[in-house]
Amino acid sequence: MRTFADAFLRWYESLRFPEPVPDGIEVLDPRRDERVRRTVRAFAERYYGDRNPRIGVFGINPGRFGAGVTGIIFTDPVALRDECGIPNDLGERRELSGTFVYRTIAAFGGPEAFYARFYLSALSPLGFVRNGKNLNFYDDPALEAVARGFIVESLRAQKVFPLRREVAIILGSGKLRTIAEQLNAEHGFFERLLFLEHPRFVAQYRRREMDHYVERYVRTYHEALTLCGLD
Repeated sequence: MRTFADAFLRWYESLRFPEPVPDGIEVLDPRRDERVRRTVRAFAERYYGDRNPRIGVFGINPGRFGAGVTGIIFTDPVALRDECGIPNDLGERRELSGTFVYRTIAAFGGPEAFYARFYLSALSPLGFVRNGKNLNFYDDPALEAVARGFIVESLRAQKVFPLRREVAIILGSGKLRTIAEQLNAEHGFFERLLFLEHPRFVAQYRRREMDHYVERYVRTYHEALTLCGLD
């Protein structure tokens, strides 16, 4: 029987964003680099190498310093090496939001404990760049129109890894929350959604309250586990 890692890797390696991409926007796709493919496989085999369902935790879309480099959501090359124990030669650049996420993972009990129960992803599992800067899929109307169908198909595919149906966690509020609620109401992916402030917002604008937000994330992780009868 295939493992969670097997299902994840089959899906991840087949990802394709629908054409055409709106003018001036590029899709972040680090899988073209064999080093990335190797590190993603190593990560999946280490942390998802069983058949247990996990709770999905979804951000917006990958950024150019995190998953845009490593292929792993909210995980820059330094976190991949130092926190996850996956050697790599993908650079030393840190991702602000990923640094915060790994603080919450450490507070939960570390990567082994976290990834045994949770699966990090993004509503759009491929990211976007315009004029050399990260672009959220909903910041451009033409891109959002294309991305919504891509998101629906991606969630359908990820659901059978399998993901827990009782609950998912969305890392973002405002427009991301509205979109997630709309899509979930239309397609019934999860019975309940829990929402947290986006890691980038916390790391950039709430640094003095960082410990509060770390605690809030960890409480939400445990709330999700309780809703699944696992805590």
